[in-house]
Amino acid sequence: MKVGIVGFAGAGKTTVFNALTGLAAEVGGYGGKDRPNLGNIKVPDARVDKLGDLYRTKKRAYAEVAFVDVAGPAEGSSAGGLDAKLVAAMRDVDALAHVVRAFPDPLETRPTNPAADIAAFDAELILSDLIQVENRLERLKKDQKATPRERDLFARCKAALDAEQPLRALDFDDEERHLMTGFRFLSLKPQMILLNVAEADIAAGIPAAIQKAAQARAIPAVTAMCGQVEMDIAQLAPEEQGDFLRDLGLPAPARDRFIVAAYGLLDLMSFLTAGEDECRAWPIQRGTKAQRAAGKIHSDIERGFIRAEVIAYDDFIAYGSEAKCKEAGKLRLEGKEYVVQDGDIIHFRFNV
Repeated sequence: MKVGIVGFAGAGKTTVFNALTGLAAEVGGYGGKDRPNLGNIKVPDARVDKLGDLYRTKKRAYAEVAFVDVAGPAEGSSAGGLDAKLVAAMRDVDALAHVVRAFPDPLETRPTNPAADIAAFDAELILSDLIQVENRLERLKKDQKATPRERDLFARCKAALDAEQPLRALDFDDEERHLMTGFRFLSLKPQMILLNVAEADIAAGIPAAIQKAAQARAIPAVTAMCGQVEMDIAQLAPEEQGDFLRDLGLPAPARDRFIVAAYGLLDLMSFLTAGEDECRAWPIQRGTKAQRAAGKIHSDIERGFIRAEVIAYDDFIAYGSEAKCKEAGKLRLEGKEYVVQDGDIIHFRFNV
C-alpha cells in the first residue's frame, strides 16, 4: 500500500511524514526539491506476533505502508497549479492523505481556512482529470473501434467534473473501472484528510465545518493530529512515548491511528501465512478470491493454483496447532472462488 502525503505548501506535509515514519526528513522549503521523501512503516499485527510465538518462528513479517511526501502547489494557487512532476507522483500512489493546515500561520500572512483548502485542493485534482477526460473524448470521436459504453463512460465523467464533482463520488462497475485503469485519475483515488492542528487543539476533535467539507467532497475519513508534537513523539524511544501520549490525552501515536483509517479507506484486510521459517501478514482488499490472493505471495502460485488450505485465526488459537485444527475439522479445503476472510491462515497448493 503506497500513500501520498499531499497538500498545499505550508500545510506541514513533511512534518506529518516524519511523524508517521519516525524519520527526520528536512522540514521547510521542501516545495523546491526534485525528489519526494520516501518512507515505510510496518503495520502492527498482534496475530503475527502470536503465531510467531506458537511456531517459534525465525522471522516475523508485517504488512507495510509506503509513504511518499509529495511537494504541493503554493497555497491559494490558481487552477492549473499542479505541475507534471507533481501529478505523476500522485498518480503513482494508491491513496491520498491530504494534509490540511488548521494551525495559525506563524508569519500571519495567510488566513487559516481548512474547509476552503479542502475544496481548493480537490478543485486542482478535478481540473487535472478534466483535461485527461476531454482529451480522451476527442480521441474517441475519431476512433472507429471505440464502443458506445466507453464513450458514455467518459461523457459521464466529464459531466461530473464540469460540475466540480470528484470522480470518487460516482459509482462505477468493474468493466468501467477497467476502462479507466490506465488513466489513474486523481479525483478517483481514495482520499482522507489529515487535519494538522495546533498543540492546544489536539483533544478538540474534528470541527463540524471540516466534517461537512469532507463529506461534500466524498472524502470519508478525517483524522486530526498535531504534526509537530507527533513528530517529536515518533523520534522518542518506544518506552518513552506512552507518558507523552497520556499527557496529551491521545490513545495511540499518529501512526497507529492513521493505519486504522487508511485500512478502512482502502477496504484492506490481511490474510496470514505461518510456519517455523516465517509468519507473515499479507494485505489484500476485502472480497479478494483465493486464487488472486495467492498472487500476492507470487505470480507462479496464482497461475498454478490448485486449492487453499484454510484455518480461521481464532480456530487456530483455540486449538493451538494445525494438526489439532485438522482433527477437529477446522481446516478447510477451498477453491479459487473462495473469498478470503480477514485473519485466514492459508497454505496454498499449486503446480509449478
